[in-house]
Amino acid sequence: MTRSTDRPPIGVVRGAGLYVGALIGPGLLLVPALGVAAAGPASIIAWAGLLVLSVPLALTFAALGVRYPEAGGVSTYVRAGLGEAASVVVGGWFLGSILIGAPAVALMGGYYVADLTGASSTVAVGVAIAIFVAVLGTNALGVRVSSTAQLVLSSVLVAVLIVSIVFALPHVETSRWVPFAPRGWWAVGTAANILVWLFVGWEAVAQLAGEFRRPAVDLPRAMALAFAVVTVLYLALAIATISITRGTPSHVPLADLVALGFGHAGRVATAVLAVALTAGCMNVYIASGTKLAGALVSARAMPAWLGQDGSLRPLGFLAVIDLGLLAALVAGAFNITDLIRASSSLFVGIYVLAVVSAIRILDGRARLAAIAATVMVVAVAVFSAWYLVVCVVVGGLALLQWAYPRLPSSLRPSSRPSNANSSSRRART
Repeated sequence: MTRSTDRPPIGVVRGAGLYVGALIGPGLLLVPALGVAAAGPASIIAWAGLLVLSVPLALTFAALGVRYPEAGGVSTYVRAGLGEAASVVVGGWFLGSILIGAPAVALMGGYYVADLTGASSTVAVGVAIAIFVAVLGTNALGVRVSSTAQLVLSSVLVAVLIVSIVFALPHVETSRWVPFAPRGWWAVGTAANILVWLFVGWEAVAQLAGEFRRPAVDLPRAMALAFAVVTVLYLALAIATISITRGTPSHVPLADLVALGFGHAGRVATAVLAVALTAGCMNVYIASGTKLAGALVSARAMPAWLGQDGSLRPLGFLAVIDLGLLAALVAGAFNITDLIRASSSLFVGIYVLAVVSAIRILDGRARLAAIAATVMVVAVAVFSAWYLVVCVVVGGLALLQWAYPRLPSSLRPSSRPSNANSSSRRART
């Protein structure tokens, strides 16, 4: 196992920080409130269930990271266990999650600006488009937000969350938890399918296993420390959000929490943080999306006309798709919850293939963890409902593009002569 010599090795504390940074992101600006809107106070069960799922899921990815300390991440794991075709599907799903998730992230920043100015949701979409165009421009010029800068923003978000939760918890009233399940128990699964967006990231640090001092020891310890931090933070946030929502949906739940302690000044500060955080995350999304599109072109999982990695064509492709999605939001074709659930369904699909692959290539306790993770991830996938169609369509297109050149020439439509050409040849004979 090799480690890069141009940077210091990762220890337990730094590794835990990377884990927390991978999980904590702009989704916390809105998704907790969407979970409450879906299931009411019973959404706390969804939070708890996803934390339970995180244990075998994180253990599985830690074991995979130690065994395959390569930069390929999930695609490497799936290729090793299920083959190249499954790896291509995972690549398509990753790109699809970026395409669908990026407009949702931009809109979160837009909502906080609209709330601060007292504007309508249409203005929020306008702000989201402005953020998106600005990020496209910086990416076209080659300007990138560093991972360190994004980690700093995530750290600021964690600090704001802690402070806001401290001020919000004294306002908890048991009366706001009644009725506990106003939309029925099935809604708990729906809430879990929404909230899973906040639990994506356990796989991100595993691919850095080769950078740890003692991967087999330090990586699991870093994961355990991160899990403890995330558990306390997420459960406290869930309780606070449920207690202040009062059944009324809010697009700016973090601003509502901060305002309990700091009033209007807190809303201003939260709006500034929201824009910075969403813009930074969008920059990372777009940069990684263009690289992934180029890699998929090289793997023949996307059309060759998109060009190789480094071309502006993948950036243009992302721009057309995402601006189209934002335009559809303005037209009311769907809402931000639809985008989040569609993106979540793609990540759930990625996790399903990853943990099934882990069952095939791991052994001992790691395999048991993979089996437990598979059962729970599939259970979450069931609640994706019709959003699973997104998985089928995106994965099918990637697989078709990859498989087409490998088909026998006799099965390709272009290789079959038309009736007119066949008749002409018969006449000449």
